[in-house]
Amino acid sequence: MMFVYNILIRFLIAGIKVGAIFNYKLKKGLAGRRQSCDLVKSQFSSEDKIIWMHAASLGEYEQGLPVLEKLKEKFPNHKILITFFSPSGYDHVVSKKTIADVICYLPFDTEKWVGEFISHFKTDLFFTVKYEYWYHLLEGLKKQGAKVYVVSALFYETQVFFKAYGKWFVNQLKKNVDWFFHQTKHSTALAKGIGLKNSSTAGDTRYDRVRKLRDRDNSVAFIEEFKQDYKMVIFGSSWEAEERVAEIIAAKTKDVKIIIAPHDLKRVAHLKDLFPAAILYSQITDRQSLRFLNVKVLIIDCIGLLSKLYSYGDIAIVGGGFHSKGLHNILEAATFGIPVFFGNQYTKNPEADELVARNGGKAFEDEFFAAPYLLGLLNDEKLIKRMGANARNFIEDQPIASEIIVDQIVKRHF
Repeated sequence: MMFVYNILIRFLIAGIKVGAIFNYKLKKGLAGRRQSCDLVKSQFSSEDKIIWMHAASLGEYEQGLPVLEKLKEKFPNHKILITFFSPSGYDHVVSKKTIADVICYLPFDTEKWVGEFISHFKTDLFFTVKYEYWYHLLEGLKKQGAKVYVVSALFYETQVFFKAYGKWFVNQLKKNVDWFFHQTKHSTALAKGIGLKNSSTAGDTRYDRVRKLRDRDNSVAFIEEFKQDYKMVIFGSSWEAEERVAEIIAAKTKDVKIIIAPHDLKRVAHLKDLFPAAILYSQITDRQSLRFLNVKVLIIDCIGLLSKLYSYGDIAIVGGGFHSKGLHNILEAATFGIPVFFGNQYTKNPEADELVARNGGKAFEDEFFAAPYLLGLLNDEKLIKRMGANARNFIEDQPIASEIIVDQIVKRHF
């Protein structure tokens, strides 16, 4: 089966190389991988002990970060390596101040490339986040004597492990992973059902991160002046469907302010066409320039503000759930105690089902079901507050997963 796996990896590499001809992000990823060995070689010595976190992209990075931060507190003399598979995760993090000594791309999972990469340093502890498994990497780390974990693991029935041909993949995890810390009891049960007994339920580390969001300074210039005393609806990481809901709300209501933060800044021009009277955040130079009394829709045309903007909202509509692209982060909104709404086309977001069950949010089949409900909700202040309180309590009731994980790592191996 390793022969088949190697062929699949070769196809993956070939596909990315072809794609890089047409896609700038893929091209950047290829170029970045060529530098990874040189980066670790220049920053780490054979005497260094390394804590290494691997994340596929930005979402997994944010899940793993609370664990990484606590491990660094426990082992301050260890150096920190963070690797990414996706350029979107790497680009977002590499330019920021972090606890990492090295941030780079993970080499493609061939025995040769992985072997060369890990030969330049000593990994004491490695963890991957959620479901990013590279089998040459895991095997190479275990041969070096590294302790290997999976944090916020999430197993679901359609994964390869549960297919008729999945036994080889399961066996690779059995022999190369010390422990799986699962997000949910269901995931733990699935893992144990295929023989991965080294599993326990720790919870989702994203709750740890979003709880911290409330403690920082969440002020954003001009937003209070824009909101005034009106109710405000935040459309976070919006796609077309969510923007159609924004159109309906803007047309049907008078005393509501709307902020739209698109998932991709390329959508800003389209949004300006949809809302000709809207103002772009970058156009605000002072309080007077907004003409606040006449501006109903504010379009966010920069990155990095959304999680702070939720602190000003009364209602949040989070994008990605009205199609198969994937629901964006609903927890960043829920932590501020506002009801959260989204499309119901998601399969890998157990937190969405739990939030709905706690009546802190609601999922809709399409935007045309969502819009009438939201129009009614805007006239029911008591229900808004009740659902918002449910959302905040939902966040508060979750276990502090990063503490559970780090305590277990220390007890087991140190």
